[in-house]
Amino acid sequence: MLHSPIEADAVIIGAGPVGLFQVFELGLLEIKAHVIDSLPEAGGQCIELYPDKPIYDIPAVPVCTGRELTQNLLKQIEPFGAQFHLGQEVRTLEQQADGRLLIGTSQNQFFLSKTVFIAAGVGAFQPRKLSLEGLEALEDKHIFYHVKHPEQFSGKKIVICGGGDSALDWALFLVEKVASVTLIHRRDDFKAAPKSIAKMRELCASKKMQLLIGQITSYEVQDDRLKEIVVTDIDGNTQLLPVDDLLIFFGLSPKLGPIAEWGLNIDRKQLTVDTEKFQTSIPGVYAVGDINIYPGKKKLILSGFHEAALAAFAAAAYLNPEKQIQLQYTTTSPKLHKALGVSSPTFE
Repeated sequence: MLHSPIEADAVIIGAGPVGLFQVFELGLLEIKAHVIDSLPEAGGQCIELYPDKPIYDIPAVPVCTGRELTQNLLKQIEPFGAQFHLGQEVRTLEQQADGRLLIGTSQNQFFLSKTVFIAAGVGAFQPRKLSLEGLEALEDKHIFYHVKHPEQFSGKKIVICGGGDSALDWALFLVEKVASVTLIHRRDDFKAAPKSIAKMRELCASKKMQLLIGQITSYEVQDDRLKEIVVTDIDGNTQLLPVDDLLIFFGLSPKLGPIAEWGLNIDRKQLTVDTEKFQTSIPGVYAVGDINIYPGKKKLILSGFHEAALAAFAAAAYLNPEKQIQLQYTTTSPKLHKALGVSSPTFE
């Protein structure tokens, strides 16, 4: 059954940090937004991939976790009443004769919006998986490609696969909280922070954790539970290893997914934009954060925040071409104080 589309001034695709800050910047300009995300909660990669890992490069915040950053952004945008539509993927985006954009989701929900902001990271991240037949049945039970609830591994025999920051970070985090940690990597060469590598080797030397160089070539299941794995080294020697849970960090493979079919100009799986408006090749469609590309682009949350601010001003001018959009400051503007629900300070 088709429902009448929700009419909107702005729709944001992606509820990660940049998408959330886009709500804030639009709100300051009196533009209310709807936010759509395929994940069941806001936060994007920060919540999905590293909710408890520290982030150090948010201005004026010496350190915060991905979860804390998301919570603070959600609190910051509360005054603007954004409506969230989570757990659904945007499948279609079509420009209409009147210039508005018709958006369709995987839940057969439709939006007819004057502007669209694509803040979808680099599309849908897909973890690179361990290629062994039948493993899918154990995913999110005994085989994990990301960690949401580290406490569930308490007291268990844990095997971690990978040689990057994620693998070493979780190995170091869990080593004191589980029965045992074994790190498996295909070679004795790691692409992680030097301090993490040094700490890992120190723990291995003191036999608090184990490092195996090789690859998992088979596994055994008993009563629907992972029982043991077989690790094969470069010389073909095998070793049987008992395991309760297997954590695999082979990296992520970004996929644009449906975005690639929307008729937008794409360069290296990213959307091309200008650096004045951060507008794509379709008028009224903006791209902010890791999804976009332009000369000098740096994939930082900080960069995405800057892009969201300029895109909001561009959209305000696009929505009201006859109105002069004035730059106001949250420090001194009574109008912005009212929008934010705060009292205007008095200066002596």
